[in-house]
Amino acid sequence: MKRRSLPVAAALTVTAALLSTACGSGDDKSGDNNKIAGVGQAAESPKKSADSPAAPAEDKPDGVDVSLPKDMNLVFDWDKPKDKNEAAAMDDAANYLRAIYRGVAKRTTKDAAVTTYSTGEGLHYAQVQINEWIKGGWTAEGTRRHYDSTTRSAPNGKSVEVAFCADTGKFYGKEVKTGKVVKTKPSLKDFGYYKVVMVKVPTGEGLWQASKVFVETSAEKCR
Repeated sequence: MKRRSLPVAAALTVTAALLSTACGSGDDKSGDNNKIAGVGQAAESPKKSADSPAAPAEDKPDGVDVSLPKDMNLVFDWDKPKDKNEAAAMDDAANYLRAIYRGVAKRTTKDAAVTTYSTGEGLHYAQVQINEWIKGGWTAEGTRRHYDSTTRSAPNGKSVEVAFCADTGKFYGKEVKTGKVVKTKPSLKDFGYYKVVMVKVPTGEGLWQASKVFVETSAEKCR
């Protein structure tokens, strides 16, 4: 994925989940694992051992690795906006989602991708969601699709709201210890409507960061 080459895509909604804990359709058996916990960890770049394979250049749009495991697929069926800033903000909204799931896969809130593509409440939100997966002993497997995207710029041009639907019906929770994949029956819970407020980083050479996340769960309009 080359920089800006793909048409992909402040108040924090803690009660809604950008990531459905454990699995896309929800898992009522998770119990206390669904509770939101506060996060206050300092961010740091991940340490890479000498024998760790390097990510392909196309997975480093800002020199930061946003690659995901082969069994974790995020699809962005988004039309690229004509406005240059909105297109860039949409690209990095997609990178924000990739960063969160990369954190889930790597079992850490401290991956460089998370802190590169989020700030403020957006960063806190990402950390909370990743921690819920970690605390529950889950990772993810399957395909999560994002579609019906729209963008809206602030009058000052410094922020862009990226809104979209998401379908998690084929995105499942997988127990880390056992490798067991938990699948649920299709339901309205598979669909969510999201608004991510992206802010432009003054010295980031075109970098945009997620600063706020609003979520409507069980979104009928996305079905």
